[in-house]
Amino acid sequence: MRVQVASYNIHRGVGRDGRYNPGRILRVLQEVNADIVALQEVDFPGPHPHHFLTWLAAQLGMTAVGGPVRTSAAGTYGNALLTRYPVRNVRRWDLSVGRHEPRGALAADMLCQGAMIHVVTTHLGLWPTERPRQATKLLEGLHVTEEELTILMGDLNEWQLWGKSLRVLRKVFGAPVSPPTFPTAWPLLALDRIWVSPPRALFEVHTHQSRQSRTASDHLPVKAEIRFESVHGTGSVMREDYEPTPTSTGCGRSML
Repeated sequence: MRVQVASYNIHRGVGRDGRYNPGRILRVLQEVNADIVALQEVDFPGPHPHHFLTWLAAQLGMTAVGGPVRTSAAGTYGNALLTRYPVRNVRRWDLSVGRHEPRGALAADMLCQGAMIHVVTTHLGLWPTERPRQATKLLEGLHVTEEELTILMGDLNEWQLWGKSLRVLRKVFGAPVSPPTFPTAWPLLALDRIWVSPPRALFEVHTHQSRQSRTASDHLPVKAEIRFESVHGTGSVMREDYEPTPTSTGCGRSML
């Protein structure tokens, strides 16, 4: 199995120039051309909170899954997943801590090239005291095993190399390469990360840098290739020449 994944904090569609321009986000995602994309800071104004996500999915020919975290009169805000694979199960976890800004995680099981995989996107808090607790909650909800492929992506808001939240996650996911993604003008901090279990399945992690990605958001997308040869839980062996085939029932839909 070979899968291209990406994580992207889209900054609510507002670029470095301060302009809201969802078309730039779309063009960056077209450049990235991943099979599964984790999005953070997705802003859905208006009476239909999933409108922007639905539009992105339709333009990309993908299935959209929304993970609202905060709702107000101005609209809904949170995480999302875009995928070329059929979605079988969706879970939304509340990771909020005390009176800090509401945070959450969005998890989805996907039928990928004949195997069920588990994908999670999240956006952890700004305060050092809340992130380790949020990382612990994530692991409790995931029940990660080496026999199944689990992909955790998102903006972890951890800029310290040995931050406590990273130490919690490394116990399960190892210490993958994490290139700097923030800020786009001069990337110095590895805020956006891709974690995979088993860790050996993660390949070729890099940021996507282009004229569009340097202006569309304040974060650069991070992209990785995942190779996973066997799924012991199903007893099936994945062939390296097996190509993903999007289905008509799995593309262009939105699940909020």
